[in-house]
Amino acid sequence: MPEHLLGRCLTGLLALLLASCASLSPQQRSHAEHIAQAARSTQVDCTRSDACALASPVLQMAQATLAASTPKAPQHRALLLDDAPNALLLRVHLIRSAQHSIDLQTYIFDEDDAAQLILDELQAAAFRGVKVRVLVDQLAALRKVETFAALASLHANLELRVYNPVLDRARLSLPMYAVAAACCWHQLNQRMHNKLLVVDDQVGITGGRNYQNDYYDWGEDYNFRDRDIMVVGPVVHDMTANFDAFWQSPRSVAVAHLGDVARYLQQHGPPPAPHHPFRNPKRVRALLASVDDDAVVQARFVAPAMPVLHVSFVADLPVKHRKDLLQADADTPAGFASQNLMQLIAGAQHDVLLQTPYLVLSKPAQHLFRNLHQQPSPPRVQISTNSLAATDAFLAYAVSYKYKRRYLRDFGFQIHEFKPFPADAPFELGATGAGLWLDADADLDADMDAGPDTTTDVDAEPHIDAAIPAIKPNRLTRRLAKRGLRSEPSSEAGRPSPFASSGGLPVRLKTAGLRMGLHAKSMVIDDRIGVVGTHNFDPRGDTWNTENAVVIDDPHFAQALAASIQRDMQPANAWTIGRRDSSPILPGVEHTLARISERMPIFDLWPIKYATSYDYTPGPDCPQTTQPVSPFAPDFRRCNRPVGDFPDVDLGLKWLGVRVFTAFGSGLSPIL
Repeated sequence: MPEHLLGRCLTGLLALLLASCASLSPQQRSHAEHIAQAARSTQVDCTRSDACALASPVLQMAQATLAASTPKAPQHRALLLDDAPNALLLRVHLIRSAQHSIDLQTYIFDEDDAAQLILDELQAAAFRGVKVRVLVDQLAALRKVETFAALASLHANLELRVYNPVLDRARLSLPMYAVAAACCWHQLNQRMHNKLLVVDDQVGITGGRNYQNDYYDWGEDYNFRDRDIMVVGPVVHDMTANFDAFWQSPRSVAVAHLGDVARYLQQHGPPPAPHHPFRNPKRVRALLASVDDDAVVQARFVAPAMPVLHVSFVADLPVKHRKDLLQADADTPAGFASQNLMQLIAGAQHDVLLQTPYLVLSKPAQHLFRNLHQQPSPPRVQISTNSLAATDAFLAYAVSYKYKRRYLRDFGFQIHEFKPFPADAPFELGATGAGLWLDADADLDADMDAGPDTTTDVDAEPHIDAAIPAIKPNRLTRRLAKRGLRSEPSSEAGRPSPFASSGGLPVRLKTAGLRMGLHAKSMVIDDRIGVVGTHNFDPRGDTWNTENAVVIDDPHFAQALAASIQRDMQPANAWTIGRRDSSPILPGVEHTLARISERMPIFDLWPIKYATSYDYTPGPDCPQTTQPVSPFAPDFRRCNRPVGDFPDVDLGLKWLGVRVFTAFGSGLSPIL
């Protein structure tokens, strides 16, 4: 690099470092807080004791469940939220039903349609008299400093705090990430991955979903297959108590106290209430049409909620981020949630069914599964995870790819990798309006009217109640190509997030289309214990992130959760990972070299891997089935054919990236 360019780079970096270290005086912060407080409205639009809340069958169910509970015989009901639009509909319904309090904790809070809808509802709740507390992690919080400033000065009933902010900022730009990594590596990696919504201390929701279009089937080119759980009963008090612990932590900072927000308030004053025009208002109106429909709410959220036994809420606390508790290289996880989940797995007798989007195991988890597999009668371990074609985290998959031999041989994993265009998934294009109702054109109309699989008129307003079959991928591909939609998804947060396992660089596919990728984090033990939460069962969750989960020891619930996970593992929805054919020339030498290369801590340059992907092929002797065949079954090859290490992926230069991170990226696994 020429000396003058190097000098400019160093000068720019020095300027960033100095700017990041520039701190406001206590007087300046006090002045900014005064500006925000003076602007906060105290007006309450409702004088009723119930804050003019929407009458809710869900809250009535929660109240009846609590009334029937006793300390010795607690009563609970639970509902799996697999359907993404329903998960958003329930959130809006509960916010409108709140009479006293709303506590919302999340990792990502975007400013797209889904997030804006929730933000609008929270503001409306505050103005009708509900106490609203919102806690977001800094790494993937709102997009604009202006939005933070507006919420800080909006209403006395609405409080917003940012967890563990680095460099005295509510949000970090891309250059600031580099500065933060250089000066504050440990703090930058200590993230709050918890997700909670608790209403009136009576209804709680947790699971994998953040507040962004991709989590509610509103993404235009990529959506997450995710899962939440709604619970009612005494365990909700534990969820509230955990939220309180984070809210009161010194790491949770009111946004008006942060330097970038304080400077904005001093320079520009309080901005107006944050609201961006919806990009697809028809879709928003369609969802809102069902929010106060008692029949819809009863049918979708009350009637299917099942009574369950032995419910617990396991969650980390902010104390996990104390420096003396950080154990990134230790043999035991630092987090309370991780320890509880590992104890459940260690007690498995027959089956472990695990769903995680990122199959990167910590050292304690590897030790645990190795010991399980060495038992005289080891439990069957089935894994549902992403393929490279489906994942939003290219780097995490590359590291996982390195250890496929270990997963199959040493741990006995039966791995089923989610396809980007699953044939049978709880996703209905007509119900979501995902991109296809924007700027309709005559060519698309003609295409939709041309074939026998036509399902809806492009000009028709989508409705949340529509029961429209998913469009076949090949027809969807042609339609999206005509619309010019991208063939690869954006990153999860739509912004730089190099340390989050779920933010990454997706790969280009051979075929364009509306892609799906797993984001659900769930587990079933022995068809008896079900777990739904935020933990990816990865090194970050063990040591860096705080996590939470609902654990239910009830066979009926466990079987329902297992059926949901097994749906994602069906041959129509997933490829199975199995051992590839041995080389006819010196197969023993090839195996030895591959094993030695894998065990190298840095270099892993052997190009031939132990395992590859297989696809079930129906035929005369291979009937259509919803049950995947174990890769260890003697007749596995009869109906499963190898389709390559990265099926459906147009790797191009990404092949080099996969090889580089396979070879050198294992050192990144603790933070992926």
